[in-house]
Amino acid sequence: MNKKNIWIINHYALTPEMSGGTRHYDFALELVKRAYKVTIIASSFHYAKFKEMKEYPSGKNYLVENIDGIDFIWLKTPPYSGNSIGRVKNMISFMFSVANTIPKLNLKKPDTIIGSSVHLFAVYAAYSLSKTYNAKFIMEVRDLWPKTLIDMGISKWHPFILLLGWLEKFLYKKADKIISTLPFAYRYIEQFVKKDKIVWISNGTDCSKFDDNYEQMLSRDKFNVVYTGTHGTANDLDLLIESVKVLKNNEHIHFTLVGDGPLKESLIAKAKEDDLKNITFIPSVAKNRVKNYLKSADLLYVGLKNLPLYRYGMSMNKIFDYMASKRAILFVSNIEDNIIETSNSGIVIKSYQIQDIVKAIIELSKEDTNYLEQFGANGHTYLKQNFDIKVLVDKLEKIL
Repeated sequence: MNKKNIWIINHYALTPEMSGGTRHYDFALELVKRAYKVTIIASSFHYAKFKEMKEYPSGKNYLVENIDGIDFIWLKTPPYSGNSIGRVKNMISFMFSVANTIPKLNLKKPDTIIGSSVHLFAVYAAYSLSKTYNAKFIMEVRDLWPKTLIDMGISKWHPFILLLGWLEKFLYKKADKIISTLPFAYRYIEQFVKKDKIVWISNGTDCSKFDDNYEQMLSRDKFNVVYTGTHGTANDLDLLIESVKVLKNNEHIHFTLVGDGPLKESLIAKAKEDDLKNITFIPSVAKNRVKNYLKSADLLYVGLKNLPLYRYGMSMNKIFDYMASKRAILFVSNIEDNIIETSNSGIVIKSYQIQDIVKAIIELSKEDTNYLEQFGANGHTYLKQNFDIKVLVDKLEKIL
Protein backbone atom coordinates (compact mmCIF):
# COMPACT_ATOMS: atom_id res chain seq x y z
CA MET A 1 0.00 0.00 0.00
CA ASN A 2 1.21 3.53 -0.80
CA LYS A 3 2.16 5.46 2.31
CA LYS A 4 0.72 8.93 2.74
CA ASN A 5 2.08 12.40 2.09
CA ILE A 6 2.15 14.31 5.39
CA TRP A 7 2.64 18.05 5.92
CA ILE A 8 3.53 19.38 9.37
CA ILE A 9 3.13 23.10 9.97
CA ASN A 10 5.06 24.20 13.04
CA HIS A 11 6.24 27.81 13.21
CA TYR A 12 9.09 26.84 15.56
CA ALA A 13 10.22 23.51 14.09
CA LEU A 14 13.97 22.94 14.39
CA THR A 15 16.64 20.56 13.16
CA PRO A 16 19.37 18.94 15.31
CA GLU A 17 21.89 21.56 14.12
CA MET A 18 19.80 24.21 15.90
CA SER A 19 19.20 24.52 19.64
CA GLY A 20 15.81 23.54 21.01
CA GLY A 21 13.20 20.81 20.75
CA THR A 22 13.18 18.66 17.61
CA ARG A 23 9.84 16.85 18.05
CA HIS A 24 8.72 17.12 14.45
CA TYR A 25 12.13 16.47 12.92
CA ASP A 26 12.34 13.29 15.05
CA PHE A 27 8.79 12.22 14.17
CA ALA A 28 9.32 12.98 10.48
CA LEU A 29 12.61 11.06 10.38
CA GLU A 30 10.89 7.97 11.76
CA LEU A 31 7.94 8.39 9.36
CA VAL A 32 10.34 8.64 6.41
CA LYS A 33 11.94 5.37 7.54
CA ARG A 34 8.43 3.90 7.34
CA ALA A 35 8.10 5.11 3.71
CA TYR A 36 5.98 8.23 4.33
CA LYS A 37 6.71 11.46 2.50
CA VAL A 38 6.98 14.29 5.02
CA THR A 39 7.23 18.04 4.58
CA ILE A 40 7.80 20.41 7.51
CA ILE A 41 6.86 24.06 7.08
CA ALA A 42 8.49 26.43 9.57
CA SER A 43 9.93 29.88 10.13
CA SER A 44 13.72 30.18 10.14
CA PHE A 45 13.76 32.94 12.77
CA HIS A 46 14.78 31.26 16.04
CA TYR A 47 12.26 31.84 18.83
CA ALA A 48 14.86 31.80 21.66
CA LYS A 49 18.04 33.07 19.99
CA PHE A 50 16.04 35.89 18.30
CA LYS A 51 18.12 35.52 15.15
CA GLU A 52 17.68 34.40 11.56
CA MET A 53 19.02 30.87 10.96
CA LYS A 54 18.90 30.73 7.14
CA GLU A 55 20.03 32.74 4.12
CA TYR A 56 17.41 33.23 1.41
CA PRO A 57 17.88 33.54 -2.35
CA SER A 58 17.58 37.13 -3.54
CA GLY A 59 13.96 38.25 -3.83
CA LYS A 60 12.48 35.11 -2.22
CA ASN A 61 10.76 34.69 1.13
CA TYR A 62 11.10 30.89 1.21
CA LEU A 63 13.82 28.27 1.11
CA VAL A 64 13.35 24.58 0.29
CA GLU A 65 15.79 22.04 1.72
CA ASN A 66 15.88 18.27 2.06
CA ILE A 67 17.38 17.31 5.40
CA ASP A 68 17.82 13.61 6.12
CA GLY A 69 15.02 12.72 3.69
CA ILE A 70 12.62 15.32 5.14
CA ASP A 71 11.49 18.23 2.98
CA PHE A 72 11.77 21.50 4.91
CA ILE A 73 10.18 24.70 3.65
CA TRP A 74 11.57 27.66 5.60
CA LEU A 75 9.58 30.89 5.50
CA LYS A 76 11.08 34.28 6.20
CA THR A 77 9.34 36.19 8.99
CA PRO A 78 10.13 39.57 10.61
CA PRO A 79 12.61 39.67 13.51
CA TYR A 80 11.67 40.44 17.10
CA SER A 81 13.12 40.15 20.59
CA GLY A 82 11.48 39.01 23.81
CA ASN A 83 7.74 38.63 24.27
CA SER A 84 6.88 41.94 22.60
CA ILE A 85 4.27 43.00 20.07
CA GLY A 86 6.93 42.11 17.50
CA ARG A 87 6.44 38.46 18.37
CA VAL A 88 2.72 38.67 17.63
CA LYS A 89 3.51 40.33 14.29
CA ASN A 90 5.94 37.50 13.57
CA MET A 91 3.21 34.92 14.28
CA ILE A 92 0.67 36.61 12.03
CA SER A 93 3.29 37.03 9.31
CA PHE A 94 3.96 33.29 9.41
CA MET A 95 0.26 32.53 9.06
CA PHE A 96 -0.11 34.73 5.97
CA SER A 97 3.15 33.48 4.49
CA VAL A 98 1.98 29.85 4.77
CA ALA A 99 -1.38 30.68 3.19
CA ASN A 100 0.05 32.78 0.38
CA THR A 101 3.37 31.10 -0.44
CA ILE A 102 2.82 27.35 -0.11
CA PRO A 103 0.06 27.04 -2.77
CA LYS A 104 2.39 28.67 -5.31
CA LEU A 105 5.13 26.06 -4.96
CA ASN A 106 3.47 23.35 -7.06
CA LEU A 107 3.83 20.73 -4.32
CA LYS A 108 2.34 17.26 -4.42
CA LYS A 109 -1.09 17.22 -2.76
CA PRO A 110 -0.90 16.18 0.93
CA ASP A 111 -3.12 13.50 2.39
CA THR A 112 -2.93 14.94 5.91
CA ILE A 113 -1.87 18.32 7.29
CA ILE A 114 -0.86 18.61 10.94
CA GLY A 115 -1.03 22.11 12.38
CA SER A 116 0.92 22.46 15.61
CA SER A 117 0.65 25.13 18.26
CA VAL A 118 2.50 26.85 20.27
CA HIS A 119 0.30 29.55 18.67
CA LEU A 120 -3.07 29.12 16.99
CA PHE A 121 -2.33 31.23 13.91
CA ALA A 122 -0.06 28.45 12.63
CA VAL A 123 -2.82 25.92 13.26
CA TYR A 124 -5.30 28.10 11.39
CA ALA A 125 -2.86 28.22 8.45
CA ALA A 126 -2.84 24.42 8.46
CA TYR A 127 -6.64 24.34 8.48
CA SER A 128 -6.75 26.81 5.57
CA LEU A 129 -4.39 24.65 3.51
CA SER A 130 -6.38 21.53 4.34
CA LYS A 131 -9.40 23.17 2.70
CA THR A 132 -7.33 24.22 -0.31
CA TYR A 133 -5.97 20.70 -0.86
CA ASN A 134 -8.97 18.74 0.44
CA ALA A 135 -6.71 17.04 3.00
CA LYS A 136 -7.36 15.70 6.48
CA PHE A 137 -6.66 18.27 9.20
CA ILE A 138 -5.06 17.28 12.51
CA MET A 139 -4.63 19.89 15.23
CA GLU A 140 -1.70 19.37 17.58
CA VAL A 141 -1.98 21.17 20.92
CA ARG A 142 1.29 21.74 22.75
CA ASP A 143 0.16 24.77 24.76
CA LEU A 144 -3.44 25.52 25.67
CA TRP A 145 -3.97 28.94 24.13
CA PRO A 146 -5.37 31.25 25.38
CA LYS A 147 -5.70 29.36 28.69
CA THR A 148 -1.93 29.49 29.26
CA LEU A 149 -1.84 33.28 28.81
CA ILE A 150 -4.80 33.78 31.16
CA ASP A 151 -3.14 31.60 33.80
CA MET A 152 -0.01 33.76 33.48
CA GLY A 153 -1.98 36.88 34.32
CA ILE A 154 -3.44 38.36 31.13
CA SER A 155 -7.10 39.39 31.42
CA LYS A 156 -9.56 37.00 29.83
CA TRP A 157 -11.34 40.10 28.46
CA HIS A 158 -8.30 41.39 26.58
CA PRO A 159 -9.22 41.67 22.86
CA PHE A 160 -6.28 39.45 21.85
CA ILE A 161 -7.39 36.78 24.34
CA LEU A 162 -10.97 36.97 23.07
CA LEU A 163 -9.69 36.47 19.50
CA LEU A 164 -7.63 33.45 20.53
CA GLY A 165 -10.58 32.02 22.46
CA TRP A 166 -12.79 32.17 19.38
CA LEU A 167 -10.04 30.73 17.18
CA GLU A 168 -9.37 27.89 19.63
CA LYS A 169 -13.00 26.74 19.65
CA PHE A 170 -13.23 27.03 15.86
CA LEU A 171 -10.15 24.87 15.28
CA TYR A 172 -11.13 22.21 17.81
CA LYS A 173 -14.41 21.73 15.97
CA LYS A 174 -12.87 21.72 12.48
CA ALA A 175 -10.07 19.25 13.26
CA ASP A 176 -10.52 15.61 12.22
CA LYS A 177 -8.37 14.64 15.21
CA ILE A 178 -6.73 16.57 18.05
CA ILE A 179 -3.31 15.51 19.32
CA SER A 180 -2.28 16.77 22.74
CA THR A 181 1.22 16.53 24.16
CA LEU A 182 -0.20 17.04 27.67
CA PRO A 183 -1.63 13.92 29.36
CA PHE A 184 -4.61 15.67 30.94
CA ALA A 185 -5.40 18.31 28.32
CA TYR A 186 -8.58 16.43 27.48
CA ARG A 187 -10.05 17.73 30.75
CA TYR A 188 -10.02 21.19 29.20
CA ILE A 189 -10.60 20.39 25.51
CA GLU A 190 -13.59 18.08 26.04
CA GLN A 191 -15.74 21.07 26.99
CA PHE A 192 -15.61 21.94 23.26
CA VAL A 193 -15.51 18.53 21.51
CA LYS A 194 -16.03 14.88 22.37
CA LYS A 195 -13.22 13.20 24.26
CA ASP A 196 -12.79 10.44 21.66
CA LYS A 197 -11.55 13.09 19.20
CA ILE A 198 -8.52 13.74 21.43
CA VAL A 199 -5.34 11.61 21.39
CA TRP A 200 -2.41 11.98 23.78
CA ILE A 201 0.96 11.73 22.03
CA SER A 202 3.63 13.02 24.38
CA ASN A 203 6.96 14.58 23.57
CA GLY A 204 9.84 12.16 23.78
CA THR A 205 13.30 11.54 22.39
CA ASP A 206 15.30 9.17 20.24
CA CYS A 207 17.14 7.07 22.80
CA SER A 208 19.61 5.81 20.18
CA LYS A 209 21.12 9.31 19.93
CA PHE A 210 22.20 9.27 23.57
CA ASP A 211 24.82 6.52 23.48
CA ASP A 212 27.90 6.60 25.71
CA ASN A 213 30.11 8.14 23.03
CA TYR A 214 30.33 11.76 24.17
CA GLU A 215 32.76 14.60 24.85
CA GLN A 216 33.37 15.43 28.53
CA MET A 217 32.59 19.16 28.82
CA LEU A 218 32.89 19.72 32.57
CA SER A 219 35.57 19.26 35.21
CA ARG A 220 35.64 15.76 36.68
CA ASP A 221 36.92 17.27 39.95
CA LYS A 222 33.52 18.87 40.67
CA PHE A 223 30.05 17.59 41.41
CA ASN A 224 28.36 19.09 38.34
CA VAL A 225 24.74 20.22 38.46
CA VAL A 226 23.51 21.06 34.96
CA TYR A 227 20.43 22.77 33.54
CA THR A 228 19.79 22.91 29.78
CA GLY A 229 17.05 24.74 27.92
CA THR A 230 15.14 28.00 27.82
CA HIS A 231 15.86 30.60 30.49
CA GLY A 232 12.26 31.75 30.91
CA THR A 233 9.67 32.52 33.54
CA ALA A 234 8.14 29.04 33.72
CA ASN A 235 11.52 27.41 34.45
CA ASP A 236 11.84 29.18 37.84
CA LEU A 237 15.60 29.61 37.53
CA ASP A 238 15.64 32.42 40.11
CA LEU A 239 15.11 29.66 42.66
CA LEU A 240 18.16 27.83 41.34
CA ILE A 241 20.29 31.00 41.47
CA GLU A 242 19.30 31.49 45.12
CA SER A 243 20.36 27.90 45.81
CA VAL A 244 23.69 28.54 44.07
CA LYS A 245 24.15 31.58 46.32
CA VAL A 246 23.69 29.48 49.46
CA LEU A 247 26.30 27.03 48.14
CA LYS A 248 28.79 29.67 46.97
CA ASN A 249 31.43 28.57 49.50
CA ASN A 250 31.11 24.87 48.66
CA GLU A 251 34.01 24.45 46.24
CA HIS A 252 33.07 20.86 45.37
CA ILE A 253 29.69 21.70 43.75
CA HIS A 254 29.47 23.62 40.47
CA PHE A 255 26.43 24.68 38.44
CA THR A 256 26.26 25.02 34.65
CA LEU A 257 23.31 26.55 32.80
CA VAL A 258 23.19 25.93 29.06
CA GLY A 259 20.73 27.84 26.89
CA ASP A 260 19.18 31.18 26.04
CA GLY A 261 15.92 32.97 26.72
CA PRO A 262 14.33 36.22 27.84
CA LEU A 263 15.60 35.99 31.44
CA LYS A 264 19.17 34.92 30.76
CA GLU A 265 20.76 38.38 31.02
CA SER A 266 19.00 39.12 34.32
CA LEU A 267 20.14 35.77 35.72
CA ILE A 268 23.74 36.50 34.71
CA ALA A 269 23.50 39.96 36.28
CA LYS A 270 22.20 38.47 39.52
CA ALA A 271 25.05 35.95 39.65
CA LYS A 272 27.60 38.74 39.10
CA GLU A 273 25.98 40.92 41.75
CA ASP A 274 26.31 38.12 44.30
CA ASP A 275 29.84 37.28 43.06
CA LEU A 276 28.92 33.66 42.39
CA LYS A 277 32.02 31.81 41.19
CA ASN A 278 30.30 28.43 41.35
CA ILE A 279 28.08 28.95 38.31
CA THR A 280 28.80 29.07 34.58
CA PHE A 281 26.44 30.31 31.87
CA ILE A 282 26.87 28.80 28.39
CA PRO A 283 25.00 29.89 25.23
CA SER A 284 22.55 27.44 23.70
CA VAL A 285 24.15 24.65 21.69
CA ALA A 286 22.88 22.57 18.80
CA LYS A 287 20.49 19.79 19.84
CA ASN A 288 22.97 17.19 18.61
CA ARG A 289 25.58 18.55 21.07
CA VAL A 290 23.41 18.86 24.16
CA LYS A 291 24.20 15.24 24.97
CA ASN A 292 27.80 16.20 25.75
CA TYR A 293 26.70 18.48 28.59
CA LEU A 294 24.02 16.14 29.90
CA LYS A 295 26.34 13.16 30.09
CA SER A 296 29.10 15.31 31.63
CA ALA A 297 26.77 16.08 34.54
CA ASP A 298 26.42 14.30 37.86
CA LEU A 299 22.95 15.74 38.48
CA LEU A 300 20.45 17.36 36.10
CA TYR A 301 18.21 20.14 37.38
CA VAL A 302 14.77 21.21 36.20
CA GLY A 303 12.14 23.33 37.88
CA LEU A 304 8.63 24.50 37.10
CA LYS A 305 6.81 27.43 38.64
CA ASN A 306 3.66 26.57 40.53
CA LEU A 307 1.27 27.71 37.78
CA PRO A 308 -2.35 26.64 37.19
CA LEU A 309 -1.58 25.60 33.61
CA TYR A 310 0.35 22.55 34.84
CA ARG A 311 -2.81 20.94 36.19
CA TYR A 312 -3.08 19.44 32.70
CA GLY A 313 0.31 17.76 33.07
CA MET A 314 3.61 18.42 31.39
CA SER A 315 5.60 17.17 28.43
CA MET A 316 9.00 18.87 28.67
CA ASN A 317 11.52 17.94 26.01
CA LYS A 318 14.40 18.52 28.40
CA ILE A 319 13.16 15.92 30.87
CA PHE A 320 13.08 13.24 28.19
CA ASP A 321 16.60 14.22 27.09
CA TYR A 322 17.68 14.11 30.74
CA MET A 323 16.30 10.59 31.10
CA ALA A 324 17.91 9.49 27.83
CA SER A 325 21.30 10.63 29.15
CA LYS A 326 21.07 8.17 32.08
CA ARG A 327 21.74 10.82 34.70
CA ALA A 328 19.97 11.45 38.02
CA ILE A 329 17.43 14.30 38.00
CA LEU A 330 16.50 16.89 40.63
CA PHE A 331 13.00 18.15 39.89
CA VAL A 332 11.49 21.13 41.74
CA SER A 333 7.73 21.01 41.16
CA ASN A 334 4.47 19.93 42.76
CA ILE A 335 2.95 18.90 39.45
CA GLU A 336 0.46 16.02 39.29
CA ASP A 337 1.53 12.69 37.76
CA ASN A 338 5.22 13.36 38.11
CA ILE A 339 7.26 11.33 35.61
CA ILE A 340 10.37 11.59 37.80
CA GLU A 341 8.56 9.91 40.67
CA THR A 342 6.81 7.42 38.42
CA SER A 343 10.08 6.27 36.88
CA ASN A 344 12.16 6.68 40.08
CA SER A 345 14.72 8.61 38.06
CA GLY A 346 15.63 11.21 40.67
CA ILE A 347 14.59 13.36 43.61
CA VAL A 348 11.53 15.62 43.64
CA ILE A 349 11.26 18.76 45.79
CA LYS A 350 7.63 19.83 46.06
CA SER A 351 8.06 22.57 48.65
CA TYR A 352 9.83 25.17 46.46
CA GLN A 353 11.96 25.93 49.55
CA ILE A 354 15.59 26.87 48.90
CA GLN A 355 16.81 25.05 51.99
CA ASP A 356 15.20 21.82 50.73
CA ILE A 357 16.83 22.20 47.30
CA VAL A 358 20.23 22.91 48.82
CA LYS A 359 19.93 19.99 51.23
CA ALA A 360 19.06 17.59 48.37
CA ILE A 361 22.01 18.77 46.27
CA ILE A 362 24.46 18.42 49.16
CA GLU A 363 23.21 14.94 50.06
CA LEU A 364 23.31 13.75 46.44
CA SER A 365 26.83 15.13 46.03
CA LYS A 366 27.94 12.83 48.86
CA GLU A 367 26.35 9.67 47.46
CA ASP A 368 28.44 7.08 45.68
CA THR A 369 28.35 6.74 41.91
CA ASN A 370 26.22 3.59 41.95
CA TYR A 371 23.41 5.36 43.81
CA LEU A 372 23.17 8.12 41.20
CA GLU A 373 23.62 5.72 38.29
CA GLN A 374 20.64 3.67 39.44
CA PHE A 375 18.39 6.74 39.12
CA GLY A 376 19.74 7.25 35.60
CA ALA A 377 19.19 3.61 34.66
CA ASN A 378 15.61 3.71 35.96
CA GLY A 379 14.78 6.80 33.91
CA HIS A 380 16.31 5.42 30.74
CA THR A 381 14.40 2.13 30.99
CA TYR A 382 11.09 3.91 31.59
CA LEU A 383 11.76 6.34 28.75
CA LYS A 384 12.59 3.62 26.25
CA GLN A 385 9.41 1.71 27.05
CA ASN A 386 7.06 4.68 26.95
CA PHE A 387 8.51 7.79 25.27
CA ASP A 388 11.03 6.68 22.67
CA ILE A 389 10.26 8.23 19.27
CA LYS A 390 9.45 4.82 17.77
CA VAL A 391 6.78 4.24 20.43
CA LEU A 392 5.27 7.69 19.88
CA VAL A 393 5.23 7.38 16.09
CA ASP A 394 3.41 4.07 16.46
CA LYS A 395 0.61 6.09 18.11
CA LEU A 396 0.75 8.77 15.43
CA GLU A 397 0.63 6.22 12.63
CA LYS A 398 -2.61 4.79 14.02
CA ILE A 399 -4.42 8.07 13.41
CA LEU A 400 -2.81 8.86 10.06
